[in-house]
Amino acid sequence: MKKAGASGGPSASALISQRIVDLGGWRGETLARMRKLIQEADPDVVEEWKWMGTPVWSHDGIICTGESYKEVVKLTFIKGASLMDPDKLFNSSLEGNARRAIDIREGEKVDAAAFKLLIRQAIALNSEGKAKPAVKAKPVAKAKPSKAKPVTKAKALKKAKD
Repeated sequence: MKKAGASGGPSASALISQRIVDLGGWRGETLARMRKLIQEADPDVVEEWKWMGTPVWSHDGIICTGESYKEVVKLTFIKGASLMDPDKLFNSSLEGNARRAIDIREGEKVDAAAFKLLIRQAIALNSEGKAKPAVKAKPVAKAKPSKAKPVTKAKALKKAKD
């Protein structure tokens, strides 16, 4: 797992680990469990610490954020509206055009396989946007019409005989 953090200070991974400890209880356990699933789904995931204290997981762009509130641990997928969710994990922010979120309440479990599939889909979607643009072929110059007088069949035969 790659780690991103401000130079000179604690790494993003260390800050996320500290957040988990600070939360404690079911919220800390839930955030730790979801972090582990993200890392299992993508060993190359980059952990970031953004917006003055929000854990963020990225791979070719943001995959999701992990926020904690009094009643829920919320995982917000930035491009969630574009992901297929056959297991209906998304249960929050359903009205938006881009984001979708999973709110996890105390005692709730998230289907690990379905969650990892969402992570992998989000990475694939991010990677599509990072693909190198196709090389455009240079336009072919159009032939300019000749100003010469058209050659008739008779003139062509005469030239060929000479």
